[in-house]
Amino acid sequence: MSKPITKITPNAAVFFDNDPQDELITLNIGPTHPATHGVFQNVVQIDGERIVSGVSTIGYIHRAFEKIAEHRPFYQITPLTDRLNYCSSPINNMGWHMTVEKLLDIELPKRVQYMRVIVMELARIADHIICNGILGVDTGAFSGFLYVMQEREFIYEIFEEICGARLTTNIGRIGGFERDFNEIAFHKIEEFLKRFPPVLKEFENLFVRNRIFIERTSGVAAVTPETALSYSWSGPILRATGVDYDVRATAPYSSYEEFEFDVPVGTNGDVYDRFMVRNDEMWQSLRIIEQALEKIKKEPAGVFHADVPDFYLPPKEQVYTNMEALIYHFKIVMGEWETPKSEVYHAVEGANGELGFYLIHDGGRTPYRLHFRRPSFVNYQMFAPMSSGMLISDAIINMSSLNVIAGELDA
Repeated sequence: MSKPITKITPNAAVFFDNDPQDELITLNIGPTHPATHGVFQNVVQIDGERIVSGVSTIGYIHRAFEKIAEHRPFYQITPLTDRLNYCSSPINNMGWHMTVEKLLDIELPKRVQYMRVIVMELARIADHIICNGILGVDTGAFSGFLYVMQEREFIYEIFEEICGARLTTNIGRIGGFERDFNEIAFHKIEEFLKRFPPVLKEFENLFVRNRIFIERTSGVAAVTPETALSYSWSGPILRATGVDYDVRATAPYSSYEEFEFDVPVGTNGDVYDRFMVRNDEMWQSLRIIEQALEKIKKEPAGVFHADVPDFYLPPKEQVYTNMEALIYHFKIVMGEWETPKSEVYHAVEGANGELGFYLIHDGGRTPYRLHFRRPSFVNYQMFAPMSSGMLISDAIINMSSLNVIAGELDA
């Protein structure tokens, strides 16, 4: 083993007394490496296969979204948000719309809120499918990934039926949706509720009691609740430590207080617990979607947006044929309507944790300041300290369990 050291230079190997046995090797994990789950870099010092220390760096895809948002009206910010966590972009879109609705004091019809819940929970499932499926790949099991990935594609078909897009959805409007769910969309949602549980159960059978998977993940990168809270963790990785915090339950939005669902929590805060929490959350999301479908049936049909003509974009067919609709469309898109001077913060439970939007508005066409609280950015800050003393192979699956999405990390 190497001698105790007080400082490691991240850009060069370190030698002690010119003894080859004391050599530390510098290794770049990323930014162009399949194991990094995104375009970011970890410069680590390794002693054999064990990481002694490391430095995490980001900035390779930094797109200055927050600064761009300060020069865009509200509607033109929506496409920026779904480029953050593109694995569950509808949650980002609707989180932003809810922030603007809070600023403008817009109350949505119940049916619209339930429709949003359905889309957000489908997006959560799609995101967890990716995370847990790839975690299996990183431990050497590829089959499970293929089983569930087909279901993610089916979720994207539902999104495509609702809004015409699949990955970066730009879904919805301030005040609701651009269009109502058609019969095909409702049929596909119901079909998904029937076809996904057997697949998810089969996926669990491959991993949950698999001896190899357990030995690769159990006890790896365990984090205490105190440490997780001190680093401002949120989402599944915080709940895996035993902290029962979910924005949907503690600060409900979109009428989540009306739904019955459990908040899965772990005990050890390790990679295995993070896997299990996400798996359990997919079951809970199915419960929520089923309840939302039942609630929609009790609401007036055909309602898909609030009555806010000053901020809800008119239908395209009217914009093309009606002068008043064209004027409204122009004034809304260009931010011509009067808006209050205020500052608001709104958070939703993103797939990776608390996704927040802090908006300072001076009444102009664009935000005076807009800050995205990106859970991946907050969660990732702990990766380098966690990796100290860890084997390289364990550091890779630890990174996988954090589900760091590059676009959300490095906005």
